[in-house]
Amino acid sequence: MYDRFRDVAALIGRIGVGVVMLAHGLQKWDMGVGGVTDMMSGIGVPLPTVSALFLIFIETVGAVAFIAGIALPALGVLLAVDMVGAIFFVHVDNGLTGQGGYELVLVLGAAALALGFNGGRFSLDHLLLGRRRVRKAELETA
Repeated sequence: MYDRFRDVAALIGRIGVGVVMLAHGLQKWDMGVGGVTDMMSGIGVPLPTVSALFLIFIETVGAVAFIAGIALPALGVLLAVDMVGAIFFVHVDNGLTGQGGYELVLVLGAAALALGFNGGRFSLDHLLLGRRRVRKAELETA
């Protein structure tokens, strides 16, 4: 019974983090690669075009995949990297809390990382890979 609650909590967490990331990704999508590249250049991000493409991709396609629970470990790390960049290039001068602080960005990155490695059974990763792992473990113990 406890496992089911844990899996539901992981699903709710993935949906929450994914929806926030997707909202930010869609804003960048609307700006277009040129607009995001200009923004990246303006705040001093190295390789602004590459960074813009990464951000648009990971915050849109990656966020949808994160919600669905596919490639969770990789997406958890990539979303956390995205948030570390946001902390250091955008928010660090504003401190942890207050206007422009990095508290939300820090929580999103930490949650993405944690959920990436603990996404629960209500994920495509578990559906596609989890059952194979269980079967393999059962065969090894038999």
